[in-house]
Amino acid sequence: MVVVGADVHKRTHTFVAVDEVGRELGQVTVTADEKGHGKAIRWARERFGREVLWGIEDCRHLSARLERDLLAAGQAVVRVPPKLMAQSRASARTRGKSDPIDALAVARAVQREPDLPAVSHDEVSRELRLLVDRREDLVKHRTATVNRLLWRVHELDPSMAPPARSLGLAKHQQQLRARLECFHGVLAEIAVDELQDVVELTGRIKALEKRICSLVREVAPTLVAMPGCAELTAAKIVGEVAGIARFKSEAAFARHTGVAPVPVWSGNTAGRFRLTRSGNRQLNAALHRIAITQARLEGLGKVYYEKRLDGGDSKPEALRCLKRRLARIVFNNLRTDHQKQTTTCAALAA
Repeated sequence: MVVVGADVHKRTHTFVAVDEVGRELGQVTVTADEKGHGKAIRWARERFGREVLWGIEDCRHLSARLERDLLAAGQAVVRVPPKLMAQSRASARTRGKSDPIDALAVARAVQREPDLPAVSHDEVSRELRLLVDRREDLVKHRTATVNRLLWRVHELDPSMAPPARSLGLAKHQQQLRARLECFHGVLAEIAVDELQDVVELTGRIKALEKRICSLVREVAPTLVAMPGCAELTAAKIVGEVAGIARFKSEAAFARHTGVAPVPVWSGNTAGRFRLTRSGNRQLNAALHRIAITQARLEGLGKVYYEKRLDGGDSKPEALRCLKRRLARIVFNNLRTDHQKQTTTCAALAA
């Protein structure tokens, strides 16, 4: 099968095709729009037939439109993590950096890693990812606004500073507003204006949280019921996974999340492993939150964590093992929810 690697940019996409041994067969650069995507698909079909596998560097917003157009044309597409592409480029004999060199590195990375997850654009998971990303952006904006506001308050009167992390609550917002109204001048005026921004942002964040929680409880009830996995964490997982059916096994899912152990032994130090730094870091962070919670609360997670500690593992090693175990449970829970959704849709269609 011919593999076509893509180096995506805002205005152009460069594609390089390679054969089964990694030799370059051709390259083309097209515009980053629907017309350019169609031109690339026609180029691949005319040159190499229909048996083509497309490898796209995982660049989120830059590659989303290209992926959708390729899938709509019936093409097989896989995502290549940027670190994997960088490693492939660094090990090549061709030095330097250019769009064709990067696209060639993507194609060769696909050949070296046959278990890369296929691209899937599930509408529900995409909506959840967009909503979660939007909420996180608003939280960052509110945090920056709160930090500026606290410096205004400190300059006006340090004694009226609100308790730490309390400005998300209406009670403390109202108390601070009442105190600020006792001051006059531009500084107090700006502080009141920034406080109003915090109030508005808090309302929008809570509205998004309510919408996210309602949606994720509907599409992933088994995952939400998992100890340590609240609605926002479950929504992050569902959105980043983008369809559990694209993973052929729980081992492939664990590797995608960056919790698969990496062997680091030689000679007499056999059997040693360390935490990997590759994989989807958003999913890895979600699993880390679940692991930290389960290691603290009573339950099977804490029992397993303490068992690893008693066996001689350090705390980071025990936590890594717990995260690997949790990846298997999350994978099975997502498959259960997926099968329920599929069965429900089939029953409604009948």
